[in-house]
Amino acid sequence: MTAPVDRDALRSVIRQVLREVLPEVVRSVSAAEPRVEPVTIADDADLHAFVLRLLELYEDPARREAVRTGRLRFRLTGPAPTQAEPTQEEPAAPRLPAVRRVERGAVTESTVVAAAKEGARLVLGRRAVITPLARERARALRVPIEKEA
Repeated sequence: MTAPVDRDALRSVIRQVLREVLPEVVRSVSAAEPRVEPVTIADDADLHAFVLRLLELYEDPARREAVRTGRLRFRLTGPAPTQAEPTQEEPAAPRLPAVRRVERGAVTESTVVAAAKEGARLVLGRRAVITPLARERARALRVPIEKEA
């Protein structure tokens, strides 16, 4: 026959072991600095090459996990792609106002504030409602609201 196990004593021993082992584990995990790979994306070919590199990394489970957890990171290098300035012959296209659509649910004050920060108008779907406080905030912030029929 085996002697009954004292659960409190067992818990005490487990806690002591965890106190001794966990600081080492935490130190080893935090000591591992993330690896940073430089990436230059100047055109579509560079973008395609980068996507192929990611696909290659994702084939190996360990490297896939490194990307997911941030132990492997990417940093853009090189000149950023520049956009051509509009010339006198080519006027810039008029910028359309941003739209924040809400298909269903309640539109709250925070949604209105976010739309105001974006300079967007709110378009509410048939299944969306706006709270009275959100309507007041939209008036104060001059956020246009459109309700679809």
